[in-house]
Amino acid sequence: MLQPKTNQDKAKIAAGRKAIATYFRNDMRVGLGSGTTSHWMVRALGEEVKKGLRIAGVPTSNATRAVAIEAGVPLLDLNDVTELEVTLDGPDEVDRQGRMIKGGGACLLWEKMVARASRRMVCIADDTKIVETLGRFPLPIEVIQFGWRNTAWQLRKLFGEFGFAEVPIIRRGGDNPVITDSGNYILDCHLKAIGNPDGLAPRFNEIPGVVEHGLFVGIANEIVIGHADGTADVLVY
Repeated sequence: MLQPKTNQDKAKIAAGRKAIATYFRNDMRVGLGSGTTSHWMVRALGEEVKKGLRIAGVPTSNATRAVAIEAGVPLLDLNDVTELEVTLDGPDEVDRQGRMIKGGGACLLWEKMVARASRRMVCIADDTKIVETLGRFPLPIEVIQFGWRNTAWQLRKLFGEFGFAEVPIIRRGGDNPVITDSGNYILDCHLKAIGNPDGLAPRFNEIPGVVEHGLFVGIANEIVIGHADGTADVLVY
């Protein structure tokens, strides 16, 4: 059984266990997030399933699917459900209004689809992920491969409208590009500080080559924050 190696791992486990105890009940259909925090949560969920918890999850990536299968968590396909009760998923950054940057694991499209299919989306995070202003973590944008350089040029134009000058936009993986589970590229946009995430988020949809973006605003209802001492807090807003 995989064991935590760092205090951050312990905090991630604390957040996942608290979220499972708070939000999961028998016979629920739930979304299972991606990334390290979510994968610790899925492993903890497997322990609860072994104890008798009846639950079925929709994974937000092929990586999460593999962890869930290994942990013994029953799975569903998003095509087979109309609505999920709750999704638990971790951020790369989250502010105190519940706005997040996600996509560090290149799973942002599936993550947002599953979150939007849920009555409630809960952010689970270790306490290092809480920020006052989003943007230190590069903002991932999922784009189709065709014309991706032109899409990056259009993104620079958009960022200029919001006061960003000379934004570095880097195709993840460089000459060996990361390919998402849906066959797309990821462009990492180094914005440093996003002063108006609510205004910026809907504008990405105006660019045809953009499949999805990593700003998750108006999606999470609550944050479960884990700490290295094994405790966790629930913030509702």
